[in-house]
Amino acid sequence: MLELRPTCENCNKRLPPESLEARICSYECTFCADCAEGLLHDVCPNCGGGFSPRPVRPAKNWKGDNFLSANPASAVVKHKPVDLSAHDFFAATLKFIPPEKR
Repeated sequence: MLELRPTCENCNKRLPPESLEARICSYECTFCADCAEGLLHDVCPNCGGGFSPRPVRPAKNWKGDNFLSANPASAVVKHKPVDLSAHDFFAATLKFIPPEKR
């Protein structure tokens, strides 16, 4: 189950469970859309993968107790600002390779 981390790892912007601005890689590294798509060039600084919009967990119990109150979002902040110079070097080649081919 996704953790639904509460903030962008880089800029620490709040990303509540209902946020449409949250982006995640396959390891759930979490960034805001501005950081993921702009500063990071769609290259996760932790694994080199691409980002996708994070799904929104339903707030209401529509079926089978699969909703936010039964499975709350994480409150653990993972704020690790990215060294953008190092990331630019890391992403120099990767940003031109589609995420599904990395």
